[in-house]
Amino acid sequence: AERAGIDIFHHSLPEAASLNEILNLVKTLNSDERVNGILVFMPLPPHIDTRKVVNAIAPEKDVDGQGAISVGRLSADESTPQLFEPNSNLSVRSTFLPCTPYGVMKMLEQYGIDPRGKKAVVVGKSLAVGKPLAMMLLAREATVMVCHRETRNLGDETKEADILCSATGKVGLIKPDMVKNGAVVVDIGISIQEDGTTTGDVDFSGVSKKASLITPVPGGVGPVTIAILMKNTVISAKRMVGVG
Repeated sequence: AERAGIDIFHHSLPEAASLNEILNLVKTLNSDERVNGILVFMPLPPHIDTRKVVNAIAPEKDVDGQGAISVGRLSADESTPQLFEPNSNLSVRSTFLPCTPYGVMKMLEQYGIDPRGKKAVVVGKSLAVGKPLAMMLLAREATVMVCHRETRNLGDETKEADILCSATGKVGLIKPDMVKNGAVVVDIGISIQEDGTTTGDVDFSGVSKKASLITPVPGGVGPVTIAILMKNTVISAKRMVGVG
């Protein structure tokens, strides 16, 4: 953020803070003209309704695209498919796209992977990643299947994928025998191990021998997510001063 010229204001509340205390802070930030973007660090304590907090963020400051209005527009906006065409202009939207799944789409674009007509399997159905990523892939005319913890014979489904995206946070979930030769594999899972190392969902050493392209963890989708978050914040700042 500093390199992008963006000031960061950290607001820390005690773990025992009530939902109303958090909502009041969000309300204050919504009305603060110095603030162009609001990001809630997860996970919140168990007694806090996370969706109420995220949905309280003003849509124009929801730079991570996690609020109900932002996600709803992703699924309902007729202009959405055009946003995933090469060289699309993100600033034409009045709300923001979820950063991580949009980062996946931009990575596919960068490496010349056109989802059109391909089978895409998304493992994980979170509102932050899995669901919006499935909608984005659908917008680009992929045939999409979403798998989750109740999916039977997961490997049978993932082996059919031309584009396989996993975002569960389960270390080593995707093994080589679950991936077909030549598939594009996008690892979005993040798990912090006891020794402090970060790993993803995919058995990288094994799957990389079969995949045509594969993203590592760390250093794959994560940096692209951060770049899009910074870009969204700059777009929000420009809108607030009537520029762009």
